[in-house]
Amino acid sequence: MGVIRLAGVIGQGGLGRRGLTLDTLAPAIDRAFAFRNLAAVALEINSPGGSPVQSDLIARRIRSLADEKDVPVIAFCEDAAASGGYWLACAADEIYAMPGSIVGSIGVVSAGFGFVEAIAKLGVERRVHTAGESKAILDPFRPEKEEDLRTLKRIQEDLHDQFIGWIKSRRKDRLTQETDLFTGAFWTGREAQSLGLVDGLGDRRSVLRERFGKKVKIRPTVKPKSKFQRLLGMEALADAVIDRAEEQTLRQRIGL
Repeated sequence: MGVIRLAGVIGQGGLGRRGLTLDTLAPAIDRAFAFRNLAAVALEINSPGGSPVQSDLIARRIRSLADEKDVPVIAFCEDAAASGGYWLACAADEIYAMPGSIVGSIGVVSAGFGFVEAIAKLGVERRVHTAGESKAILDPFRPEKEEDLRTLKRIQEDLHDQFIGWIKSRRKDRLTQETDLFTGAFWTGREAQSLGLVDGLGDRRSVLRERFGKKVKIRPTVKPKSKFQRLLGMEALADAVIDRAEEQTLRQRIGL
């Protein structure tokens, strides 16, 4: 039983920091499907979301190998499988969650700040020169323009449509028709089961032992770091703090 852990923000952060990307996960994904006598591959998901492109790339790689090897994939949602995290969960043939897991948030969000009045009070003049009238849209130091907002809305709606299409293609007739699941709302794991977003409740160990027997062998694809490797990693502590702050911002949107 190969296990792929998908924990953290999806996508590459600022300052060259990396969250969950296909580039960093590809070796682990390939190893998970390379074990001999493979009964299934498990996904451990704990993510508040992030990049839709990286979500799509990672999910497609998992599905490609699952179809190629003819191996079932089972996802297990921990604290959160929200937004891009749920996108990843839908790469699985079955999805399980804990009763208190946060699941869903099927939508697209863009957030920022406006500093127009702030720089005016400071006596700062904003100077931007472009070749192309749309090159500097949504500049936070200039007033919002209606045409800029229309552009943003068009892109958000297209991404949202892609997200919905992926979920419908994977969950098919398991989704309830009584609730609009695509508003960006999110639910507990127990609620998500009644809505068809997950197939059952339970943790990885219990579900796999019940499915494949008590002697099932769990094979993580990422080995624990040695003490020496952990000491070398201390220089990345500042980046880790920034990454954690970024992840916490996303988690706060879903109440975690």
